[in-house]
Amino acid sequence: MKGWLFAAALFALTALAQTFQVASGEARYRVREELLQVGLTDAVGTTKAVRGEVRLQDGRVSGEFVVDLRELKSDQARRDNYLRQRTLETDRYPFATFRPKEVRGLPNPLPGQGKVPIQVVGDLTIKGVTAEVVWEGEAEFQGDEVRVFLRTEFPFEKFRLTQPRVSVVLSVENRIRLEVELVLRRQ
Repeated sequence: MKGWLFAAALFALTALAQTFQVASGEARYRVREELLQVGLTDAVGTTKAVRGEVRLQDGRVSGEFVVDLRELKSDQARRDNYLRQRTLETDRYPFATFRPKEVRGLPNPLPGQGKVPIQVVGDLTIKGVTAEVVWEGEAEFQGDEVRVFLRTEFPFEKFRLTQPRVSVVLSVENRIRLEVELVLRRQ
């Protein structure tokens, strides 16, 4: 009888919801561009304006992550202004949101230490357009914290984004790469 109670208690503990909130994070985009008199280069914009949480229970995942697109900064103010005004229209659509639906590769129960490769599937909303994306990366467990690095990519048209076209830019690759680095803390 005691063994059955112990097993039931252990199952109940692992079935409890675990919530993790963003303690710190950085989101960035990378787009390959060819500049007049410079050649091929990656345009990279970053922001630390990332917030959100994820909840894991019984193999299911829910939550929301929000990135303030008005805070994206690259090495060129002109690029940043163009991106805000024309590509992302941040006055009208200031945030990108991601709602996870599935995490593949995550062990249950969660480990106390170590790295695991993961895929996170969910709905990304940019400029009022929502589409499913798959993020690839890894999670590193350290006690009550999880460090997560994820990346995904897609063409501009997936979110009805207009590729930049200005005189100093000869071409912009039709592929946006997004990366996030998060420190999630168990609540």
